[in-house]
Amino acid sequence: ARVEREVRDVLGEQARKVENVGGSVAQSHVRVGEAAREVVNLAEEIGTGLIAVGSRGRGKAKRMLMGSVSDAVVRHAHCPVMVVRRKPVVFPAKILLPTDGSEEAELAARTAADLAGKTGSELHLVHVLALPPETLYDPFGTDAREEFEKRGRARLEELTEKLEASGGAVEGAHFRVGSPDAEIVAQAEEVGADMVVLGSRGLGVMRRALMGSVSDSVVRHAHCPILVVRE
Repeated sequence: ARVEREVRDVLGEQARKVENVGGSVAQSHVRVGEAAREVVNLAEEIGTGLIAVGSRGRGKAKRMLMGSVSDAVVRHAHCPVMVVRRKPVVFPAKILLPTDGSEEAELAARTAADLAGKTGSELHLVHVLALPPETLYDPFGTDAREEFEKRGRARLEELTEKLEASGGAVEGAHFRVGSPDAEIVAQAEEVGADMVVLGSRGLGVMRRALMGSVSDSVVRHAHCPILVVRE
């Protein structure tokens, strides 16, 4: 009972902080249990449309061994999750949208375009081409890498036109070659992004544990807040 009273005091203080910067708190909740599981369960119970969590930004090795609440919430929440670190998002902002034309990227694109339009923010696209190993050496003398890059740039142009046709305004379109997660993080730093919005394929628990995902890696390494969109 004493601990619960202390927790409610902390919760009340946090609610006052939100209200002091112009927000409003509809309801406060105290849960007992494993943090990530309780956050995810509560989000489903009240039908939330977005979860915003902080990240302690532990070193890579420590995060791999221990995991984190933000990692677990991103993996298991039914709704979009925003992971905030280092600085808050203040709108209008510069938003980076990684896109590959997949269904997950389409969901993220609609979210990013809507967010940019309603807040007067800049929207930048990035398309990363992960070249297959056979392009590194071509025994027939043809420039396979150049052909793959040409197709990748054409794909970026196509995706940009599609987004603009649906009402989104694209400030910049960027093409990169390499590992998708590393290139997304690098592009976010280069354009000075205030937020990255990306889709998640929502792999099963075991498959994600074995393979990881681009969204997991970007959440762990990006310098700015990340909004992970699903369903």
